[in-house]
Amino acid sequence: QVQLAESGGGLVQTGHSLRLSCAASGGTFGNYAMGWFRQGPGEEREFVAAIGRSVLSTSYADSVKGRFTISRDNAKNTVYLQMNSLKPEDTAVYYCAARRSEWSNDYYVNPNEYGYWGQGTQVTVSS
Repeated sequence: QVQLAESGGGLVQTGHSLRLSCAASGGTFGNYAMGWFRQGPGEEREFVAAIGRSVLSTSYADSVKGRFTISRDNAKNTVYLQMNSLKPEDTAVYYCAARRSEWSNDYYVNPNEYGYWGQGTQVTVSS
């Protein structure tokens, strides 16, 4: 059973940056593909970024491509989301998710494909 804990959210101005972290415990982190999702007020949870067991296997939503970067450090059992050039429309609760993955290059963009979720961290971008 994997437990996930996000941190790094906060209030920033448009154009600024934040780095979210998601620390995993209770499992062999290297066996899990990871993802970041977000949910704005009154909206459904949406895909932001995903990374496979391999750090070279990543995917991004079109809305964040070129601004956000997902990475993982298996030695620290942590996945990161570096968010640059933030916009007000990036305001949401950000969740990290994990699922066991047999193949190192596979990543997952559908929230239903993940079995483990963190509690979320609020990101607010003011205009």
